[in-house]
Amino acid sequence: MRRSERLHAMTESLRRSGARGVTADRLAAEYGVSLRTVKRDIDALENSGLPIWARPGPGGGYGMLPQGNLPPISLSPAQAVALLAAVSAAPDAPYADLASAGVRKILDVLDPGTRARADDLAQRIWVNGDGATSRPVQSALEEAMAEQRVARIRYRSAAGDETVRDVEPVIFASTGGRWYLIGRCRLRDAMRWFLISRVVSARVTREACVGHTVEEIGAPPASATSLSAHG
Repeated sequence: MRRSERLHAMTESLRRSGARGVTADRLAAEYGVSLRTVKRDIDALENSGLPIWARPGPGGGYGMLPQGNLPPISLSPAQAVALLAAVSAAPDAPYADLASAGVRKILDVLDPGTRARADDLAQRIWVNGDGATSRPVQSALEEAMAEQRVARIRYRSAAGDETVRDVEPVIFASTGGRWYLIGRCRLRDAMRWFLISRVVSARVTREACVGHTVEEIGAPPASATSLSAHG
């Protein structure tokens, strides 16, 4: 099961568990993953905005507050499939697995007729996911950005040379159909653009970033836009 599918399924498990919740052990057994992976997945769902509660100790576990349930949503089949196609065609985009889980959550609350027409239309769209960045690398970079902690990456240059870099992430940027991590490279003591598909491995360190800002990167191209919540 892909991580995006597991996150979606885990969301439904939490919603169905109601006030009693569900234990981490049960989630780990149900999805065939470690307790550490369950904790990471729960953190990811919380970061996506889901109102998840945690109850520690024996008999404890996780659950979702009632406001975590979406009301019926009015979308046309084409609008629903457009959302699904957008996230499916961009597996390298930051937080793409969370976006996919969110879209599938929306599809689940469509009225049955719209959902059936959306499913039929979705079968007429093919997406080739080959070449996507590995999920462990993507997850580490996403966590480093969200938590503003230093990422230690092994990076392969265009010539094939590999170096280990400690990077303070500042932004993700997409240009020419490719995604980059832009941040302060401590090895070069300068802002650098790292093509995410060339990041061989990545892990999040415990060291906090020192507060580099977007302005340090310079002015974006006139055609560039940020993903503002109001945009």
